[in-house]
Amino acid sequence: MKFLIVGLGNIGAEYQGTRHNIGFTILDALAEASNVVFQSKRYGSTAEMRLKNQRLLLLKPSTYMNLSGEAVRYWMQKEKIDIDHVLVVVDDLALPFGTLRMRGKGADGGHNGLKNINAMVGSQNYARLRFGIGSDFPTGAQIDYVLGPLTPQERQQLPERVEKAIEAIKAFCLSGLSFAMTNYNNK
Repeated sequence: MKFLIVGLGNIGAEYQGTRHNIGFTILDALAEASNVVFQSKRYGSTAEMRLKNQRLLLLKPSTYMNLSGEAVRYWMQKEKIDIDHVLVVVDDLALPFGTLRMRGKGADGGHNGLKNINAMVGSQNYARLRFGIGSDFPTGAQIDYVLGPLTPQERQQLPERVEKAIEAIKAFCLSGLSFAMTNYNNK
């Protein structure tokens, strides 16, 4: 069985290590732990890995966050992956830093990456793993916050939280959405 695991973020050194690139960060850690390497392909960088008898295609779109749906739609079609085997890893301002929330479907919550995916694939019925980045910013400073660097405390917490996110991704692929939601939400 094939799964498409999409980490949302923006390409370029200026975005590396920012809160908005947490999807890229988590997929990079998963690839490294699995000894696979990303290769530049159409609409993004991909890496393939096996998890028991499952095949996972990891995707970091190169279309920038707001056009992520182009990459998701292309790779779903190219690899013939059904929407119920898609998992999008995304940052979420509404959750405290490092909090995980797995959902099987839902609205975009104001996230432009999810909004574009919804439009391009014609559905909101795909799983998403939301990774909390918090909302500790003054009014009007949201862009600077999400595109800004992590605090020292967040950098210290990040490895453990990324490991939990990787466990949630693996649980989704091996045991299903319901199991992953039960065992990893708000962890």
